[in-house]
Amino acid sequence: MMANNLNVEYLKDKIINLDSMLSEVRVFAPATVANMICGFDILGFAVEAPGDEVVMRRTTQPGVTIRKITGDDGRLPLDPGKNTVSACVQYLLQALNISSKVGVEIELHKHMPIGSGLGSSAASTVAGLFAINTMLGNPLTKEELLPFCVEGERLACGTGHADNVAPALYGGITLIRGNEPLDVISIPSPKELVAAVVFPQVDVPTRDARQLIKDKVLLKDAVTQWGNIAGLVAALFKEDYDLIARSMKDVLIEPTRAILIPQFYEMKEIALKHGALSFGISGSGPSVVTITRDEKIAEDIADKIQTHLKENEIDSFGYVSRVNVEGPRILDQKFFKA
Repeated sequence: MMANNLNVEYLKDKIINLDSMLSEVRVFAPATVANMICGFDILGFAVEAPGDEVVMRRTTQPGVTIRKITGDDGRLPLDPGKNTVSACVQYLLQALNISSKVGVEIELHKHMPIGSGLGSSAASTVAGLFAINTMLGNPLTKEELLPFCVEGERLACGTGHADNVAPALYGGITLIRGNEPLDVISIPSPKELVAAVVFPQVDVPTRDARQLIKDKVLLKDAVTQWGNIAGLVAALFKEDYDLIARSMKDVLIEPTRAILIPQFYEMKEIALKHGALSFGISGSGPSVVTITRDEKIAEDIADKIQTHLKENEIDSFGYVSRVNVEGPRILDQKFFKA
């Protein structure tokens, strides 16, 4: 059954030619840094790596199945009704009125940690939906795919937000102006912007992190945050790196969520001491992100943070990346032969 939250009226006139459907496609979708420190639930950007990969094959029997999942340590369900990738693919096929005519099997290869604050579920969902859309000949635009991606987030963490799926799908930096209806704006990515992401291997579930957030905030803090968000958006358009540094500060969410991340303020001190424009939490954490305008500085900061964590008996992964303006990409495809 299709999710009740999806309004699919805009798909009623879509015509799908199944005779030209691909037999197989392999798609990569990127990890993302949601919030961009000061923009809780409304800003995010895609990175070049890591990301998730989906291999999708057409089958002779209608329906959506999951053949294999790797890289998840057995944590993700193989039940196609419970896995966000397969469930959202099924929603799309139902919305197009072709679920009784099309069968696909899915392989999901996780190349990033689950629960890392890097949009793991978003990358998987985006890869799956981009794959099925590609197999069908791209009948949907990215704007039309986005509500299905958001539904995947609702299945994964209970909240249908777009700050991970929008940049994963569109690429680059995105602003979520509104959710009902979805209103997403792509923002220019300054050429020199580089992110160093470090994932300390500690467990901070997204739902737990969200429950810590206060329902009410002081007006003076809200005004400060609004100024930072507006300043950051202006800085991105102007490529003003000094303004980026002044604006990427979080007075609302970071003070609470930082409690869940060991050595957070020590890592922040290292980053700012060695040339970072800004430092903060990626998504709900525990990953942290350092924003710089130089790749060597980003690599040096990531190394220093990881060394510090190791000295405190915390293992970690590190990634250095410019903003990924492409989003998902096709790695391989094969045409169906009758």
